[in-house]
Amino acid sequence: MGHSFPLTTERLLIRSFNIGDAPTVQQLAGDRVIADTTRIVPHPYADGLAEEWIQSHQLPGPESTSIELAITLRKETTLVGAISLVEINRKDSRAELGYWIGKPFWGLGYCTEAAAELLEYAFQTLGLNRVSARHLARNPASGRVLEKIGMIHEGCLRQHNKKWETFEDVVIHGILAAEWADLKGDKR
Repeated sequence: MGHSFPLTTERLLIRSFNIGDAPTVQQLAGDRVIADTTRIVPHPYADGLAEEWIQSHQLPGPESTSIELAITLRKETTLVGAISLVEINRKDSRAELGYWIGKPFWGLGYCTEAAAELLEYAFQTLGLNRVSARHLARNPASGRVLEKIGMIHEGCLRQHNKKWETFEDVVIHGILAAEWADLKGDKR
């Protein structure tokens, strides 16, 4: 199957990043609350980092091991966050879902909408068997997004990540292709 980017939902356009997105990425991801609940977003978010991050992205394709995408509003083309499939492993047929949404856009359901669409892409287009996701235990809002898209709580990795001198518990969620198909009513 082809790699159909951009992806569109009712309210969102999910597309590859371009260098013109860098100032908005720096502004949104530079908010300390974003860095505080993600494993890899730095704080402070120094000048040039967004450009470097965007230029490091692989082009989506059959050999990609990660896909990093911009979540934008369809009508206004406003960049609201980022979503990714990382550690794409074709042999084991799995990947990990990750995302962040800029604070001004919290609570509007954009993350759930984007995550559901990327899950569909993972199963329908990439043909993966499993998608997992993880979040810091003290960020239950992220867990709610995962549950809304059908992911199942699989466990907690105690003190798995160190964030700003504190060891953090990490919660794991996952969903299998067959479970996703059942949720969609797709009896393959």
